[in-house]
Amino acid sequence: PLSLFRMELLCWCLLMLSCLPSLAAHNDFFTSIGQMTDLLYTEKDLVTSLKDYIKAEENKLEQVKRWADKLDSLTATAMQDPEGFLGHPVNAFKLMKRLNTEWSSLESLVLSDTTDGFISNLTIQRQHFPTDEDQTGAAKALLRLQDTYRLDANTISVGDLPGKSQMTVEDCYELGKIAYSDVDYYHTELWMAQALRQLDQGEESTLDKVTVLDYLSYSIYQQGEIERALELTMRLLELDPEHQRATGNRKYFEFQLEKQKNEAEKETYTEKELGKRETGEEKKKSKKKVSNHLIPERKKYEMLCRGEGIRMTPRRQSRLFCRYYDNKHNPKYVLSPVKQQDEWDRPYIVRYLDIISDKEMERVKQLAKPRVSDLFRVFLNRSASLLYSSAWLTGYEDPMIDTINQRIEDLTGLEMDTAEELQVANYGVGGQYEPHFDFGRKDEPDAFKELGTGNRIATWLFYMSDVAAGGATVFPDVGAAVWPQKGTAVFWYNLFASGEGDYSTRHAACPVLVGNKWVSNKWIHERGQEWRRPCGLSEDE
Repeated sequence: PLSLFRMELLCWCLLMLSCLPSLAAHNDFFTSIGQMTDLLYTEKDLVTSLKDYIKAEENKLEQVKRWADKLDSLTATAMQDPEGFLGHPVNAFKLMKRLNTEWSSLESLVLSDTTDGFISNLTIQRQHFPTDEDQTGAAKALLRLQDTYRLDANTISVGDLPGKSQMTVEDCYELGKIAYSDVDYYHTELWMAQALRQLDQGEESTLDKVTVLDYLSYSIYQQGEIERALELTMRLLELDPEHQRATGNRKYFEFQLEKQKNEAEKETYTEKELGKRETGEEKKKSKKKVSNHLIPERKKYEMLCRGEGIRMTPRRQSRLFCRYYDNKHNPKYVLSPVKQQDEWDRPYIVRYLDIISDKEMERVKQLAKPRVSDLFRVFLNRSASLLYSSAWLTGYEDPMIDTINQRIEDLTGLEMDTAEELQVANYGVGGQYEPHFDFGRKDEPDAFKELGTGNRIATWLFYMSDVAAGGATVFPDVGAAVWPQKGTAVFWYNLFASGEGDYSTRHAACPVLVGNKWVSNKWIHERGQEWRRPCGLSEDE
């Protein structure tokens, strides 16, 4: 406030005046022009000091004002669709960075003025701020997305994703530093190189190229590329010839390159002397062995998430249909059947379109949100295989849940009394669920013993939001991918009619690249289905 500023100014002036020589120790000033001249110089010095003080205060206030204006504009945009805004991985990372790092810098700037309540309010609010761990978690989620969807750092940084959120040099540097702290030199290189690229393009930054080159050259050296590391070190030394670490690294890199050169010459001489040991036939065998090598499940999963490796032939595709469905003339759907379409043949997966209304989806989210754990904390799940927040809803909480459960029963023909409660899950940025089975395998005989309702016979999955990018449900063993579509649901059996598990139903939820994924699922159990889905006679029937 202005009154507070004036009070500070008065106190400062009194302090400066107290430093002046005592008037009692001198003759009357009006009797000597010379002494009065000295006072003029003293006053001038006071005014200069006062102007310096005001300038410093105005500079500080201008910095705070610029920060407030920037944040005011940003929050106005974000609050139009908070979930959609946080659904972009760059926005989520930058929010963590701002609250964990940049607000602390602002606090230091205004710490001298605590009377306006800002610092006390900030101190109170700080307990709700994300921690270093949260910021690190958000960064790792971004790196995970980069790997899964094979995105280069520049694509992410320049905002070449839905949402167009860009990254600064500082953002790229921070990601590189977090990867470096995790001894992840591959991602350190990617993001330090991006930071350097943006600096080379003339982006203004508080960071200098020397700092970035220091991290970049070392991360490249750690990956065994000594020649490139040396090139970057030489560039660093051009900018800062006195850099001690770079000077030492240059000598070491040059020594290592010379050593490699000598060893290579020795190997060449040995090969010439002994001849190549591997025959042409052996080479063919080794190549054949590699080409027939099975693709690891993780790689299959990531390929399907990118829309690659989907194993649906045109002939099989021609046997997939869409239809109006009333489940054997169920009275509720005879006059208004639902839209059903085949998504996959083996395992048989069907999708129901327009099966849950916007009003129902919003009510389900509203009921679940108070119990869905804080979206920021989801990043801290150490396993990184289960990255989502969830809640369970019962019919006692809202009649609408009973209505939804009854709809699932009417369309599947399966008993809901023995099913698990409706689970609602929210996958934030980088949210995923790695490959798993919904049913209990033979080596897990007690998987659902406490429930007393047998194994999970089937899965019903509602998609309650569209996802801008990523978030597919994939089945790695069969090469199937099902994409989120708001208001639809997919259904499949986890067990054959014989009660044996269908291992082709192993599935996963791909990371959400951009957007916010809401789903709700119903796990249906064996008990109560004896007359609704009779047992089959063969194991895979």
